[in-house]
Amino acid sequence: MLKPVHGLLAIALSLGVTTSTMYGANPHQGNGETVFVLSNDNVKNEVLTYQLGSDGQFDLRAHVATGGSGSGGATDPLQSQGSLTLSSDHNLLFAVNAASGTASSFHIVGGFPVLVDVESSGGAFPTAITEHNGTVYVLNAGGSGAIEMFRTDGSGKLHEVTNSKVFLTGTNSGGSSISVSPNGQWLVVIEKASNSIDVFPIHGDGTLGTVVANKSVTAGVFATVFTPSGQLIVSENQPDGTDVSSISTYTINNNGSLTAITQSLPTFGDGNCWNAISPNGKLVYADNSATSAVAGFSVAPNGALAPIGGTIVSTLPGGATNLDMTISGDGKYLFNLLSGAGAIGVYTINSDGTLNQLGDIQGLPKTAGFNGIAAL
Repeated sequence: MLKPVHGLLAIALSLGVTTSTMYGANPHQGNGETVFVLSNDNVKNEVLTYQLGSDGQFDLRAHVATGGSGSGGATDPLQSQGSLTLSSDHNLLFAVNAASGTASSFHIVGGFPVLVDVESSGGAFPTAITEHNGTVYVLNAGGSGAIEMFRTDGSGKLHEVTNSKVFLTGTNSGGSSISVSPNGQWLVVIEKASNSIDVFPIHGDGTLGTVVANKSVTAGVFATVFTPSGQLIVSENQPDGTDVSSISTYTINNNGSLTAITQSLPTFGDGNCWNAISPNGKLVYADNSATSAVAGFSVAPNGALAPIGGTIVSTLPGGATNLDMTISGDGKYLFNLLSGAGAIGVYTINSDGTLNQLGDIQGLPKTAGFNGIAAL
């Protein structure tokens, strides 16, 4: 349940958000804003569903088994972004089961996930999953490191594409992020071990071509998102120094190489591993997990980044390690996982990109290794 810093409903109304737009504007949102969290439990992995009710509180409305086992662990055991992800139309939800080596698909019905299918991920220790126009790609970080490809039908059932598997550039390469460009021409994977931004061309049938491994000029690459116009945003968790994490944007050239637009802009913190972009592509947020702060940036049409205010748009309470983050489909809310605090941070997003911290959805285990978040 949300422990409000201020009354959530009152703040929403003060921002000009009417009850008619808060509740029922999206047919998949049930009673209001909906956020999903992957428990990553090593016995029974589950998707937890929280919804905003008319009382201004987020409540746990459902926990649905994935049909597989997560890795368990404590803080950030998957070390990835995208272990739980929605399809572009928000009709389907996908999750990885790291310990059982499977991927699960759900159909969203009235804001709630209904398990449809569980399939082998085609490799070891799947950590991330993404979808584009009905094609699903699963990133396997363990062993030889591989990407498995599926087709999904309208119900969410996964159909493996024969002979579609491609391998990463090395074994146990620490694959941590997988994303597809909006035009469907490129798939990008981060390999932490080699500090590489892997770019795969996507053929017309969705299969992948030969990888172009771009070595990052900045240490600690971890996660990627695309802007709506196709520029690549990369979080960089630089491992040495204090307050040295950064964020970069790139253009993908026709040969799969990268050209920097904004190179290693400071996030004024440590542990920047996750990021989230607003649906309109004008704002991106990055966590400084090691220093418990959220950094914010505006995104120009060409992909150039500029800090919002003094860069840090929210400071978290002590003991809260902010992990994966996501933005609601209407662009009004930012959510992030607060490991150690056993909570989900909730913010409203102002027109200038600044944040109003509303409070925390509490009740998650404080020492469990939950990973993965998505919002309708």
